Amino acid sequence: MTARTGAGLLDRPATPVGTWLKIASGEPVEIMAYAGFDFVVIDLEHAPLDLQTAYRLINSAAALGVTPIVRVPDTTASTIQKILDAGAMGILVPHVDTVEQAAAVGRACRFPPHGVRGAGGTSRAGAWGLRPNAEYLATGNDEVLCIPQLESVEAIKAAPEILALDSVDAVFVGAADLSMSMGSAPSSPDVLDLIASAIEAAHAAGKRCGLAFGGVPERAAQAVRDGCDFVLLSNDTTMLADAARTLVKAFREATG
Repeated sequence: MTARTGAGLLDRPATPVGTWLKIASGEPVEIMAYAGFDFVVIDLEHAPLDLQTAYRLINSAAALGVTPIVRVPDTTASTIQKILDAGAMGILVPHVDTVEQAAAVGRACRFPPHGVRGAGGTSRAGAWGLRPNAEYLATGNDEVLCIPQLESVEAIKAAPEILALDSVDAVFVGAADLSMSMGSAPSSPDVLDLIASAIEAAHAAGKRCGLAFGGVPERAAQAVRDGCDFVLLSNDTTMLADAARTLVKAFREATG
C-alpha cells in the first residue's frame, strides 16, 4: 500500500496544526474550523464524550473541511470499528507500548487482507450504502490514519519496529505521560532526547511524528524546526477557561 495521508492532511505544504475537542457540543468544532485549524482530535480518552457525540463531531468537522481524528478510549477492535464507520479519517490510540499492540491496532483499522476491520458500507463512511463498495474499502485501507500514541520508555524503544508496520502511518508522543512514567518533566533533557529519537525513527521509516504543546505556539514552532511533523495546540475547554479568566482578571484590575 502507498503512504496514507488522512485525505491529504499529512501532505499539506504547511505543518498541520490541530486541537483537542473535549466539549460535548457542535459549536467548538465549528469555531476551530473558522479559526483555521487543519484537524481536530475528538478526545474519547480524557473527556466525557460518547460514541454518538463523537459521531456528530466527526460529521461537523468533515463538513467544514477539517480532518476528523478520534482518540479512542481503548484498543478494542469494536470501538475502532464504530469510530471508523462514523467517518473518522484517523485513529489516535493511547498507551501503545509494544509492536504487538501496534500491530493489533493496525489490523483493526484495515480491511482484509491487510487487517480485520469488518465491512460496514451502509454506515456514514460508506455514504449509507450509496458509495461504491470498492471505493469504500479502498478509502479505509488507503486513507484512514492509524497513529499509536507512545507514552512510555518501552514504547519509544519499540518505535522503530512499530513504525515498520505497514498498517501504522505515524506516531504521536505523549510527552506528559512519558515524563510522568520517568518521574521527570516534559521539558527535561532525558524526555527531549526520547522525543528526538521517536522523530528520528519516524523519519527513518518515511513516516511522521506529532506532539502536543498546550497553549504555547512558540514551543510548537521550535519543535517543527527540530523535525516534528504535526502539532496539537491547546483544547476547546482550556481555550474557554483561559479566555474567561483573562477577561475577569482584566475587569477586576480595571475597576481597582
